[in-house]
Amino acid sequence: MLDSLPILDMSQLDQSEEAAERFRQELRRATHEVGFFYLVGHGIDPALIDDILEVSRRFFDLPEEEKLAIENIHSPQFRGYTRIGRELTHGDVDWREQIDIGEERDAVERGDGVPDYWRLEGPNLWPANFPELQLVVARWTAELNALALRLLRTWAFALGAGEHVFDAAFADHPFSLLKIVRYPGESADVAKQGVGAHRDGGVLTLLLVEPDKGGLQVEHDGDWIDAPSIPGAFIVNIGEMLELATDGYLKATLHRVVSPQVGTDRISIPFFFNPALDATMPQLDLDPALRAEARGLSVDPTDSPILETYGDNALRYRLRAHPNVAEIHHADLLK
Repeated sequence: MLDSLPILDMSQLDQSEEAAERFRQELRRATHEVGFFYLVGHGIDPALIDDILEVSRRFFDLPEEEKLAIENIHSPQFRGYTRIGRELTHGDVDWREQIDIGEERDAVERGDGVPDYWRLEGPNLWPANFPELQLVVARWTAELNALALRLLRTWAFALGAGEHVFDAAFADHPFSLLKIVRYPGESADVAKQGVGAHRDGGVLTLLLVEPDKGGLQVEHDGDWIDAPSIPGAFIVNIGEMLELATDGYLKATLHRVVSPQVGTDRISIPFFFNPALDATMPQLDLDPALRAEARGLSVDPTDSPILETYGDNALRYRLRAHPNVAEIHHADLLK
């Protein structure tokens, strides 16, 4: 019976070939059997980790009117601030506030023949009186894009595919998304939902949680495993698109967040590394021994099929999670 997530040390990749191969095997095993692990030795500057946590706290300390000035109802791309109780997971209310930040790009003009998912491409919303947030987030996003791409290449190698098999979908135009989240304490005698049980719909998630905080729980063989923060470590999990690419050999795992105790809160910063909106995941030609252990695709709690083009999955999730934004900017898609 598993009682904690495995811990993997990425610095092994920069040691001997024997150490690098040990890391690749541990990476493959952890994401085949569990779908989640702690990542240490990743090379992200501890000072940058301190900076992103510090600006995150400062953002949530802004006056309410400054946060609401960039509320996501103003963004067709679902960017900006979401007030408490305005996001849904499988129809249930998530008790958190957050800011969503994507790749900073121009909006794509709608028109005949333009796939609907291009509506997600566009600019972010930034608080007018807090320029430090954008500066730190730009550094953080650049570092985590590079880290995530290296991890993805390591997976490909560990699975017997070419190291660069994912590059066409990810290397030049990824559709990464950063959430900076605050969970206010709501749990007392009974645990309350912070985020409902779900699988991530993308490819790879790197989660930073402020020190000494818990709340994340990961499903394994019918039980829920607590995954508290480890100082300086990322909690890493794969999403449905990587499960799709491996015919279920790698596992996208159900997880949820329990609200903190009343009188406390929790800062959580998930980074979702995803391909370009128009990309399809390559189907990996697994080694026969690995293919024999592929389980096929998991059954989604909502019975929603995994769509091959990433943008179709991303748009479906956004419409479902933020119906208020969808009604304002994408009413035609709700019909």
